[in-house]
Amino acid sequence: MESIKAHFSFEDLKVYQKSLDFVDVVYDLTKAFPTHEQYNLCSQFNRAAVSISLNIAEGHGDSNAQFNRFLQIARNSVNECVVCSTIAFRRGYIDNDTHEENRNLLSELSKMISGLTKYLKSNN
Repeated sequence: MESIKAHFSFEDLKVYQKSLDFVDVVYDLTKAFPTHEQYNLCSQFNRAAVSISLNIAEGHGDSNAQFNRFLQIARNSVNECVVCSTIAFRRGYIDNDTHEENRNLLSELSKMISGLTKYLKSNN
């Protein structure tokens, strides 16, 4: 990856960095899903994972109340990813270990989002 000169403050947030890591996980996973899922579960899982990062970035720098609104949307996307992973597991597209790892990563993201929400509310 090339060096990037411009920098945006939301990129310093650990929760944003972790959310990008999860996007990488999901994109790698869904590459191996059956082709008939390309426009169904793959697309939904990818969009939900990306939505976490997008909402963190979009809300950052706005008022705390607005940022909290975007963080709630990001948390909803985390929940959506839990369901996508569960469906993938139930359909046999991922094994139990992968499903549990997804759930652990999503749990961590959810806790980080909740922590940031609490911090913003306490500094309002």
